[in-house]
Amino acid sequence: MFNISITIMISFLVNHLHFPYHKTHRAATAKTEVDAKKGVFFTIFFTIAYYLITRWRQKIRNSTPIHVLTMLEMATSITFVACCIYLLVYLGTHFLDDEEEETSNCDAKSSLVFKQVVNQEETVTKEDEALIQAVVAGKIPSYSLETKLGDCKHAAFIRRVALERITRKSLDGLPLEGFDYESILGQCCEMPVGYVLIPVGIAGPMLLDGKELYVPMATTEGCLVASTNRGCKAIYVSGGATSVLLKDRMTRAPVVKFGTAKRAAELKFFLEEPLNFDTLSSDFNKSSRFRWLQTIRCAIVGKKSIHKVYLQHG
Repeated sequence: MFNISITIMISFLVNHLHFPYHKTHRAATAKTEVDAKKGVFFTIFFTIAYYLITRWRQKIRNSTPIHVLTMLEMATSITFVACCIYLLVYLGTHFLDDEEEETSNCDAKSSLVFKQVVNQEETVTKEDEALIQAVVAGKIPSYSLETKLGDCKHAAFIRRVALERITRKSLDGLPLEGFDYESILGQCCEMPVGYVLIPVGIAGPMLLDGKELYVPMATTEGCLVASTNRGCKAIYVSGGATSVLLKDRMTRAPVVKFGTAKRAAELKFFLEEPLNFDTLSSDFNKSSRFRWLQTIRCAIVGKKSIHKVYLQHG
């Protein structure tokens, strides 16, 4: 019976031993058939291993020379070596197949990225190409595209493509679609080329001035929203908080350096003159509709005139 199993194993090895470059046979074999062959192989492999270990122990107990082999033991040893070779080749084949599959997936992704870049280039019209070349050459300032085109999203697209050509770096990972660029014009971001998604968490409720408030927080810092939420809870259970507005203003501190201390003092006296301040305040308030000049305080440090400018904003 054992001779029959050895004969079957040798026939199996001869018919199904394959190397990495023999892929057509494996591709044509059904999964169930492969699983059945694996079961037969490992059954015979462990049976032979158990038989050899048992015979080796018996020879040690009987003080029989280990190198003296019967015909059955010789056939079993040869089959065991063949099984080991097959197992090594089988594992090596699957290792190479995994590497090839990973390489093919990377190639497919690279091809997809290349197609996306090509498609993006195909959407550039002749008029767009002229604008892009003008921005790259510095003939048209990048910040003036919104005013020139009247379309904030299209201006962001032109600026984005021009930046890619100048830097020779792809911006595929930065989204362009799905954002209202009109809403940020003149508000919070100049010369946009895309946007990023930031998760928004909610902390609260917080009891402030008798009102329950929830605080939205856009952040990527771990535990920030959680710790703020614990603070809101502590304020709430302690009876809430009351707010008092002391001053509503913004400060700036420009420094002007002169050749002499006398010239610095003259600027100080000029700004402290009420009539001059009224003229300066009127001109300053025309430059923006979000801030208004309240007062200026001056200090002299050597040849420098330091000005503390107080602004009301909103």
